[in-house]
Amino acid sequence: MASIILIRHGQASFGAANYDQLSGLGRRQAQLLNDYFSDCGITLDAIYCGTLARQRQTAEIATKNQLVETPFHIDPRFNEIRNDEQFEFLLPELIQRNPSVAKLVEEAKSDSKSYQKVLEQVFQLWVSSESDDSGIQSWRDYSDQVEDAIKDLIEREGSGKNIGLFTSGGTIATIVSQVLRLDGSFAYRFYEPVINASMTRLLYNQEKVSLSSFNDHSFLQWKSGKQGNSMISYR
Repeated sequence: MASIILIRHGQASFGAANYDQLSGLGRRQAQLLNDYFSDCGITLDAIYCGTLARQRQTAEIATKNQLVETPFHIDPRFNEIRNDEQFEFLLPELIQRNPSVAKLVEEAKSDSKSYQKVLEQVFQLWVSSESDDSGIQSWRDYSDQVEDAIKDLIEREGSGKNIGLFTSGGTIATIVSQVLRLDGSFAYRFYEPVINASMTRLLYNQEKVSLSSFNDHSFLQWKSGKQGNSMISYR
């Protein structure tokens, strides 16, 4: 069967003026992925990513030692869920329902764990039928665009290939939920644990797409043990 390796971008610049750039750690994570591909003899027959800088930067670093120059296919449908948009439109409603969220929002400006807690509540409100704000892209629209993008990728590439797709945690969670035929309320369970630069592998043929592995970051764990400092990050 052919395979698609879903790769989450390396750590972005949380708290910086421009979040959409790899941090120093993010670049090292992408380099370790490049080393892993080289050491294991993994060749990518096609490379896809969204339009986000952190996705493209990860792809460029992680594939620089590929033996055959492989063109990049840029598809905005693989971009991350629009978290900023959701925060803008849904946070007021969330705080109105639960005033204690306001304190978490303030803490989230400098604390990634608090940000994660707020993100989860906003995400669940977004995917639920309780919120239908016309000012943002709906969960259904986002989910459909990701599903269509994967179908188009498979149709374009055909069988027998090993494809690298450099994307983001929300996109990976959406794809995994679809492959497992779970509704949107389960998607966050796959969103929160996705580690920067981790690999999730799908196997496919003309009849089906299957999940082979999820959130593999063993190469980062190995390097963390060798160097004595952690290369693992969630945000």
